[in-house]
Amino acid sequence: MKNSALDQEIEVKFMVLSLGGIQQRLERLGAELVQPRVYELNLRFDDGQGTLSRSGQVLRLRRDDANHLTYKGPGQSSDVAMRQEIEFKLDDFDAAWRLLEALGYTVSVHYEKYRSMYRMGDVLVTLDELPYGAFVEIEGPSSASIKTAAASLNLDWKRRIIESYLSIYYRLCGRLGRSRRSRFGWCLGSWFRHRFCCRSGGGFCRWRFRCCGG
Repeated sequence: MKNSALDQEIEVKFMVLSLGGIQQRLERLGAELVQPRVYELNLRFDDGQGTLSRSGQVLRLRRDDANHLTYKGPGQSSDVAMRQEIEFKLDDFDAAWRLLEALGYTVSVHYEKYRSMYRMGDVLVTLDELPYGAFVEIEGPSSASIKTAAASLNLDWKRRIIESYLSIYYRLCGRLGRSRRSRFGWCLGSWFRHRFCCRSGGGFCRWRFRCCGG
């Protein structure tokens, strides 16, 4: 939930072994399900020199039950992840992709996940399933509101993550000594299941987290 006046995103993540317990706690606390579990396709764009990535900026095209174009600015130093975020919906995913390419950007990272979202007071709690783990993301108007929500869900504040999913992925690749540009991004070896299948659209697909080019 970003500050609409400042287009500011404030959030933290927690890696969990299972989302089932978190979901049950949310329901016991009376949280409102605002987005049932949905498949997401995310494309991050950059120029040939990686200018956006090197400067901590993100240009992302996302498709779930709608299409979204997002810009994120460099992160600010804080006990939570805080950055400028400008996001809006659009009608034509493919046309937006062509527009970004016409402006000189190409897909640099392609990743998929499942996400469900709950509203709990003035915060949003998202339950994310990625190829390399399950995460709870809490987004709110302030660090204090996020910390309160985390405590109500029995999440250890000391174990919060303020990195992006891409940064987490790169860090895990480095820890395992695997290339971050390996096929489909499967650098996590036996830590997670390689062949976790998911339903996307009308058929089955493998999870993918792929860095393009290079």
